Amino acid sequence: MSHFAAAEQQLIQKGFLDLELDPTLDLFEEINRLKKERNAIILAHYYQEADIQDIADYIGDSLGLSQQAAKTDADIIVFAGVHFMAETAKILSPHKKVLLPDLKAGCSLADSCPPDVFRKFKEKYPNHLVVSYINCTAELKTLTDICCTSTNAVAIIESIPKDQPIIFAPDVNLGRYLIKKTGRDMVLWNGSCMVHEIFSNEKITKLMLRYPEAEFIAHPECEPHLLEKAHFIGSTTGLLKYTQRSQADTFIVATEVGIIHQMQKASPYKTFIPAPPNNTCACNECPHMKRNTLEKLYLCMEHELPEIHLPQWVIEQGRASIDRMLEISAEAGL
Repeated sequence: MSHFAAAEQQLIQKGFLDLELDPTLDLFEEINRLKKERNAIILAHYYQEADIQDIADYIGDSLGLSQQAAKTDADIIVFAGVHFMAETAKILSPHKKVLLPDLKAGCSLADSCPPDVFRKFKEKYPNHLVVSYINCTAELKTLTDICCTSTNAVAIIESIPKDQPIIFAPDVNLGRYLIKKTGRDMVLWNGSCMVHEIFSNEKITKLMLRYPEAEFIAHPECEPHLLEKAHFIGSTTGLLKYTQRSQADTFIVATEVGIIHQMQKASPYKTFIPAPPNNTCACNECPHMKRNTLEKLYLCMEHELPEIHLPQWVIEQGRASIDRMLEISAEAGL
């Protein structure tokens, strides 16, 4: 049984998977009470629903959340994100209790790179150093020399000697972007994020014609043909900061729609249009991120379940790649 399955079994035994909450319960008040009583901190990714972002102690992207997880003095870390993020927090804080509101909040990108398959792939390139996007499983991090995020990926690649061959995993689109940005030739694992691959080039082109004054901004996990037409490419935090300093008042945003909540709060008089996907949805959401809800967050904190558990060898072997990333990020001032 995996550590996720074991934790889910704990939930079933506790008997609150199907618990109906009192509709008069003030969840914001209850969650704030539990934070104090449990000495807990809530970390939330930008892609979480607005209510969770509003009650979180820290909101950020992968790099910021990793840094916060590493330095918190709370006894409990409640990670409102997806499981690889909670795993990263557990690796960095192995003696703290790490909770994830919904264990099924996975990641299509992390799932696209099974560690056992990647291990065989890696054996074909014995002299290569492995750089893995942090959006990967804890076990894949044990096969990685240096992790990176979309914020620090360029700095990570440029910190590696030019004569050192590199394998980049698991996001092929971010890898292609880094090859173009740094001029480095890298072996790429062919993984991708379902959210950033679903954008419609045709619909975005029509939006750009409809709003000629708008700036099209995109996350580097998007496909190359979309990045070619972007006015700005950046991490989630990078996109947010760009909308604050840009003189434009309208933006077409090609990343998960959750970030628009923070963009609107920071620039209330600007207009933000979610880049449309190639389906009938009005916007583009990550179904995994949106599995977490305010109700699940409350139940998670009330019962201190589900808790993330990792084998000791994964914690020990996975930490080195994250620590090296944080060192390089600090040196680069990120």
